[in-house]
Amino acid sequence: MRFDDNSLLAMLFGEHDRHIAQIEHALGVTIGSRGNELEISGPSDSVDVAKTVLGDLYDRLKRDRRLDAGDVDAAIRMAGARGADGESAPDAGIDPIQTRKRPVAPRSPRQAAYIEAMRAHELVFGLGPAGTGKTYLAVAVAVSMYLSGQVDRIILSRPAVEAGEHLGFLPGDIKEKVDPYLRPLYDALNDMLPVDTVLKRLESGEIEIAPLAFMRGRTLANAFVILDEGQNTTPVQMKMFLTRLGENSRMVVTGDLSQVDLPAGAPSGLAEAVTTLAGMKGASFIHFSSDDVVRNPLVTRIVRAYEKRDKDVSAARREGARK
Repeated sequence: MRFDDNSLLAMLFGEHDRHIAQIEHALGVTIGSRGNELEISGPSDSVDVAKTVLGDLYDRLKRDRRLDAGDVDAAIRMAGARGADGESAPDAGIDPIQTRKRPVAPRSPRQAAYIEAMRAHELVFGLGPAGTGKTYLAVAVAVSMYLSGQVDRIILSRPAVEAGEHLGFLPGDIKEKVDPYLRPLYDALNDMLPVDTVLKRLESGEIEIAPLAFMRGRTLANAFVILDEGQNTTPVQMKMFLTRLGENSRMVVTGDLSQVDLPAGAPSGLAEAVTTLAGMKGASFIHFSSDDVVRNPLVTRIVRAYEKRDKDVSAARREGARK
């Protein structure tokens, strides 16, 4: 491969060639360089993927001149979804989400499908383990639609359920009491909009962050509405939330059914909604897996270890029931 801008090649390689090493390790290829030329050797299919990855990363550098390990990992995932002819698999390449701070691009084919679903459907469920971008991408699409005028408001909500702990009495007014539960939503917003913009929109009500209990009795029109940690709703709460959807609105529900923090024996409203609404026109369900985790690679291994443990326990129970 030949590249015409040597200044971009240094960024493509990364400090101490770490980006090249990352590609070599992931794809089982060897990449050598001579001036502005790269030579890739290895299995033919892997060489084709590596060529696509390097081309995509170089094009990215020409656009915004930034590259990190996460971008390299994303390029490897997306290139792996392409056929031998180099054409994208379904949903493998879409326009990045435009926010005020920076564009947000999918880092796996399933993330791309999730973004497409949120743009096309009024109701979307993002289901799967932590670290797969369910909430972050939903907030990014909400900000993009708000900035483009497609919706007038962004409403972000979470059930105020403690994650296996009993925190006791929390001091302060109602906002100070519930803010700890809603902090991940604030973090996502601040990553996509300037802090002063977030504060102004919160004051004006154009952006609202509230616990789920505050949604009862409302009709949410002309808004992008996100319910995070949906696995911690009861069936009654989930039905209440879903029926708030008004005209010209989008609603996204995210959750991980393997991390339910409700009291023992209490059914999850998200689990019930998934089975009740399956196949319903206007609703889309995106199921993430450990392959979509975009945090530290160790998180992927942790998620897979727990998934294996759960499968082993289920298999043991079935075996015990047969005996």
